[in-house]
Amino acid sequence: MSASASENRLRELLLRGLAGENAAYHQFLQDLSGFLRAFLRGRLARLPDEVEDLVQETLLAVHNQRHTYDASQPLTAWVYAIARYKMVDMLRRHAVRGALHDPLDDELAIFAAPDNDAGDARRDLAMLLAQLPDGQRLSIQHMKLEGRSVVEAARLTGMSESAVKVAVHRGLKKLALLIRSSS
Repeated sequence: MSASASENRLRELLLRGLAGENAAYHQFLQDLSGFLRAFLRGRLARLPDEVEDLVQETLLAVHNQRHTYDASQPLTAWVYAIARYKMVDMLRRHAVRGALHDPLDDELAIFAAPDNDAGDARRDLAMLLAQLPDGQRLSIQHMKLEGRSVVEAARLTGMSESAVKVAVHRGLKKLALLIRSSS
């Protein structure tokens, strides 16, 4: 997907999210995290351990400042400014000189290519979840991955609230066993 197509897709998801579509907003943040991760990794080649913290700080700032986004302006410039300020703050905190790999003002690069690690992790998780019984898998998916409440998960699965809680607990234990046995 081209940088402009990525920007248009993310902009549409953000605007839908701002209009109240929670699923679109969740997808916006999820997709944006991959782009931010790739963008920041390229600029913080000497500080790879800081990238994930910076991605999370930037996503939190985007979330907290979402009401300031001007829909008549490119999303790229707005997200880039937030990411840049977070990166500069981090560099100041660590008093690191010469840590930047590329210039800070290549704003279109933020939507050039997402980090595929997140996609790989989603595929791995999907394979693990597929090994669980439906009740456990769906309960975990609704509550832990989609952030729904116990009440919502119970309604969606047709299970009681206590059954959903038990299914999540047992499913997470089984996932831990599956991960340990595959290591």
